[in-house]
Amino acid sequence: MLTVSRWRKKRLSIAAAIVAVLSLTAANSSLVQGQEPPSIVGSSPLFGLTGATGWINSAPLTAKQLKGKVVLVDFWDYSCINCIRAIPYVRAWADKYKDSGLVVIGVHTPEFDIEKQMPNVQKAVNKFGITYPVALDNNYAIWNAFHNQYWPAHYFIDAKGKVRYEHFGEGEYDQSEQWIQGLLKEANAKPMSASTVSVHGQGVQAAADMNDVRSPETYIGYARAEHFVSPGGIKRDAEQLYTEPNHLRLNEWGLAGKWLDHQQVAVLRSAGGKIVFRFHARDLHLVLGPTADGKPVPFRVTIDGQAPGENHGVDTDAQGNGVVTEHRLYQLVRQKGSIADHTFVIEFQEPGVQAFSFTFG
Repeated sequence: MLTVSRWRKKRLSIAAAIVAVLSLTAANSSLVQGQEPPSIVGSSPLFGLTGATGWINSAPLTAKQLKGKVVLVDFWDYSCINCIRAIPYVRAWADKYKDSGLVVIGVHTPEFDIEKQMPNVQKAVNKFGITYPVALDNNYAIWNAFHNQYWPAHYFIDAKGKVRYEHFGEGEYDQSEQWIQGLLKEANAKPMSASTVSVHGQGVQAAADMNDVRSPETYIGYARAEHFVSPGGIKRDAEQLYTEPNHLRLNEWGLAGKWLDHQQVAVLRSAGGKIVFRFHARDLHLVLGPTADGKPVPFRVTIDGQAPGENHGVDTDAQGNGVVTEHRLYQLVRQKGSIADHTFVIEFQEPGVQAFSFTFG
C-alpha cells in the first residue's frame, strides 16, 4: 500500500493510494510505496489519555476507569473531510452499543493551530451531533501514545485494555462493526443484534465518489504547498501582490490579489482577492476562517467562469454566493452530472479571510 512519512500526518481516504498515483509525481510526492503503518495490536496505549488538554461531553477518562469496557478510539480533526464522512458511522456505533458496554472516545488531534481552540472544537461537536466523550489532544500526547499517523484512525480495544484491531481511513465499516460485536461478546455484553448499522450521511458527511477523484488534498500555507503556479511563486511571511495564472493544468492552483502566506495559512490583505484551482472531483472543499477579529467575509464561487447552479455545495447558493463565518471546512462544489476537469475560482469581497487547504471527494 502507499503510506506517508510521519511528518505529514496524512488525512487518509478510501482511495488515498489511487489519488496519490494519479495526481502526484514521484518527484514531488511525500508518499512511500511498500511501507506499512506501524501496528500497535497487542499493546495497551490508553495510558495516553492522561495527556489530554481538555474534555468535551465527559469528565477526564483514564485507562483504569475503562478497564472491563470495550473501547473504540477515533482520531479525528474537525476540518478533515475524511474524518467528517466517517463520523456518522462512529456516532451510530456509539448509540447502538452503549448499553452493551462500548465506550467511544473521539480524540481530536488538530492539524492547524486554530483547531486547538476549545470553542471551535465544541462547535464542531455540536454540529456533527457527537454525544460521546471527546478528548482534546492539542499536544499530540495521545496521538504519540498510539503511534498514530492518520486521520481518521480507529483503534478497537478489548476489556483488558489491549488493542485488538486497527483501521486507518474511511471504509470497511461492516468489518469494523463486526470487531465491536466480537469484543463485546468476549466481555459478556448484553445480547445484541448481529446486523450492522445503516448509515446515509448528508451534506458534507455524504460518502465520497472516490472512483472519480483525481485531485489531492492541497495546502495553501507554504510549509506544504505544492503545484502553485502564480508568477513569481510564493513569498513566505510577507505581503505579495499575486496575479492569476494564465493557464492551469490539472491540480495546479494560484492566488490573485494581495496575500500574506504563512506556514499553515494564507491571509487576504485586500478586497477582491482570489484563489483558483484546476480540479477533477465531484466535491470541492476549502478550509477557511473569517478575519482575525471574527468578522464574516462574503465570497463568490464560479466554475469555468460561470455560476455553479445546481452544482453548488452546501455552503454556497446557485449563484455561488457564500459567507465565511467560522473556522471550518466549507463545501463549495458538489457536481450533479458527469465529472470532468474544471477551473474553480473563489473571490472574496472583503480582506482578512484565512485559507488553509483544499480537499476533494
